[in-house]
Amino acid sequence: MKLRNLGVVAFTAALLVTACQAGSSGPTPGPLGAVTVGPNDPVNIGFWGVLSGDNTTLGQDSQYGVEIAIKDAGGKVLGHDIHLTSEDALCTPEGGATAAQKLAADNTIVGLIGPNCSDEVVGGIKTISDAGMTTISMSATRPALTDANRGPDYAGFLRTAHSDAFQGKTVAEFLYNQLHLTTLATIHDGSAYAQALQQVAADNFTSLGGTVCDQEAVSPTDTDMKPVLTKISTSCNGSAPQAVYYPIFIAAGGFISSQMSQVAGMDNVVKIGSDGLFSPDFLTAAGQGAVGMYLSSPDFTQFDQTKYKAFLDEYKAMSGGNPLSIFHAHAYDATGMLLAAIQKVAVEQSDGSLFIDRQALRDALYATKDYKGITGTLSCTPTGDCGAHIIAVYQITADAVADPSTNWPPAAPIWNGQ
Repeated sequence: MKLRNLGVVAFTAALLVTACQAGSSGPTPGPLGAVTVGPNDPVNIGFWGVLSGDNTTLGQDSQYGVEIAIKDAGGKVLGHDIHLTSEDALCTPEGGATAAQKLAADNTIVGLIGPNCSDEVVGGIKTISDAGMTTISMSATRPALTDANRGPDYAGFLRTAHSDAFQGKTVAEFLYNQLHLTTLATIHDGSAYAQALQQVAADNFTSLGGTVCDQEAVSPTDTDMKPVLTKISTSCNGSAPQAVYYPIFIAAGGFISSQMSQVAGMDNVVKIGSDGLFSPDFLTAAGQGAVGMYLSSPDFTQFDQTKYKAFLDEYKAMSGGNPLSIFHAHAYDATGMLLAAIQKVAVEQSDGSLFIDRQALRDALYATKDYKGITGTLSCTPTGDCGAHIIAVYQITADAVADPSTNWPPAAPIWNGQ
């Protein structure tokens, strides 16, 4: 069964008729409504993430994780086939808003996986929550998304990814405690993800005793990074900082990395990014400018290695190559959590249909405890943090830059805080 982008007008129209019958002869829907899946109809699950543009590998990588989880479930839940509806959210607030509107309008969708980017969450989560739907992100890491004061718009949001409150702290500790650096500059690209992450790192670096000399911003579409790099080059009392941290995405990150050595005084500055750059496409974009650079990202050596090895075999068979990013296993676990919650709350009716109350499904997801996933044993907090905070630092080698398709990702991190 082909799972990717299968939504068609006739299929959706048929399911809409079925969904509109919810409550007509079965259980009474709760405050968020319900979905009734007909006796011969599939359970419709939505995926939203970045599926086009410079950061496509992030979304493709996650979608592979979702598809493998569905495959490992036999393509079914409670005897019904699983249908996957995908929407491109573009890694922008506007893209997230558009994708969310499309998904919310399809009341056959039981639950959602995604999105990838924090900006997509910011743009679309109110629409998702107001529609009574619940989504589990595999890679949106902005701390505020699961903050205790996040507000009702985020009621339908959970994640299997870490919070960048932990990633920023790890970066600061690596630079200050491991590399013994004392001066730092940061660059963000205006995204919710990058702005928050560089600030967490800067705050932690300062608290350790370091000095943050400059915090600059670029646009994701900028190509000439020399002006901002020139400004940074004299930001520490006329000298360059010892490190520049830019937790941004592939295109802008590639230009910064490749142009840094062209600015006087920046030749020996330590370069470090984060999981938004953890892709073979970044190595290609940055070229030799990526050699020796550090990236923080989830520590895949801390995953359940038996499960992860089996998963990677399936991933390579499905994609034809090595992982494209780092959140595939988080997407797999998010899908497994959603299917488990559906099994828990769905009411099987005498005609073979399923009645799935949206409030009951949301409550079941938030109540997830000790779920045995690839990324670890997952338990959700009252604000939707379900993931294990296992962050490490990797280093990009010359071999990886020479042949990213073969030599990326690294076999292991160089530092995990131990």
